[in-house]
Amino acid sequence: MKNPIYPCLWFDGNAKQAAEFYCSVFKNSRITSDTPMVVIFEINSKKFMGLNGGPHFKFNEAVSFVIDCVDQKEVDYYWNSLTADGGEESMCGWLKDKFGVSWQVVPDIIPSLIGSPDRKKADRAMQALMKMRKLDIQKLQDAFDGK
Repeated sequence: MKNPIYPCLWFDGNAKQAAEFYCSVFKNSRITSDTPMVVIFEINSKKFMGLNGGPHFKFNEAVSFVIDCVDQKEVDYYWNSLTADGGEESMCGWLKDKFGVSWQVVPDIIPSLIGSPDRKKADRAMQALMKMRKLDIQKLQDAFDGK
């Protein structure tokens, strides 16, 4: 791609620590460039820039990264890894990691449950989802099934 687009994440002097953390959480990740001002890293072949910009700006939920998970084991892994050492749980599969970056840890079954043409089943799944912090695939499926 001639003009790739990638996010620049503004950190308060700890961009390298953040890049190292993300590279430890996500397989197939690496730091490709490291200067005092900017750290370039890749997560699953997606490029990110970490900028040591100072304390002027903070992350908020207006931007989040979504992790599609194939099963509960992946949900648990990413949830536990990203909330470790000072991360914060939120509702409906959302969390903030220890650097304040927002993530959505989402089982890939969610669209078929809440997007079902059977609105009663979809609504039950959505109601269950709205009460959860970390998403539980079995509980969502049980709600969908009316159990």
